[in-house]
Amino acid sequence: MNLTLSKRGDYVVRSAIYLAHAFESGEPKKLREISSEMLIPKTFISQILGDLVRAKLAVSSFGRDGGFRLTRSPHQITVLEVVEAGEGVLIANRCALGDGPCHWESVCPLHESWSEATSSLRAVLATTTLATLVERDQAIKSRTYPIPDDSHRFTKHGVAINDVVQIERPLTDVTSGLAARGALLSAHAVSASEDGEDVLMRVGPGGPLFEKTVTVHLGLMVSTPQTTSFPIAWEATGLSGLFPRLEGTLTMTALDPERTELSLAGRYRPPLGRAGLVLDEALLSRAAHATIRSFLRRVARDLEGIFISAPTPDDVASRPPVAKREVTL
Repeated sequence: MNLTLSKRGDYVVRSAIYLAHAFESGEPKKLREISSEMLIPKTFISQILGDLVRAKLAVSSFGRDGGFRLTRSPHQITVLEVVEAGEGVLIANRCALGDGPCHWESVCPLHESWSEATSSLRAVLATTTLATLVERDQAIKSRTYPIPDDSHRFTKHGVAINDVVQIERPLTDVTSGLAARGALLSAHAVSASEDGEDVLMRVGPGGPLFEKTVTVHLGLMVSTPQTTSFPIAWEATGLSGLFPRLEGTLTMTALDPERTELSLAGRYRPPLGRAGLVLDEALLSRAAHATIRSFLRRVARDLEGIFISAPTPDDVASRPPVAKREVTL
């Protein structure tokens, strides 16, 4: 039996947790921030925050300093309120067994136990606050939260990846190129940073099964004299309709004054739900490593191309004006 939230309920809870983290600061959060940080598609984020506003759990304000914030302290908001903002009231609206023998016309044998189980679920959610979820989230980030034996995350089903390429450019060039996100914007990519997502790009080893459209998010840069790294996360969609995920670290290391090693280490997780669990392990591993290799090669090629083909100011001044055009995937 699948006792999980719907995708809408999932996104509502994620958004509430993000707003709860920001409550003490009093700073409203923009749609693009929530979408980017909680990996919620930009096409849904306004609807999701609308659910929280309609439930009177959040309020929005307009203007340059506007955004969304909780209406009450996370200690005063229950998880039941948040879940029901996205899922509707958690009560059984039909018989658990459906049709059956004619003497079940008024009630079925499971009704009483099912009603008690539903009431127990509501009671647990009603006595758990949003602040508790924030505390757990902070502990998970700091790696002090114990992983339960019945964890349903993807650690057991994901694929660890660690791949490298070399770039014929100095570390300073590679770092500046990635910091500007320019290296990821090839002819097959379109910037979506203003909508809360860094880059949309097509990657894959070839063929409709493996080619994906990937939303890439790069975190804050961390630098030492010899290395520079970014946390990286993406969520991919493809013709198969699956949604694999990757979280890891993109690291640049100076090999010598003219060469840089670009490495990506992390975990490639299969699609959510039953589809991910039934994937053949060898196929998942092949798709993961081929996709990461394709991604690194694209970044390396684009980084080298930025500096090889970059026009001089005189080149730009001598060019005739061209009409603007939109690039879409």
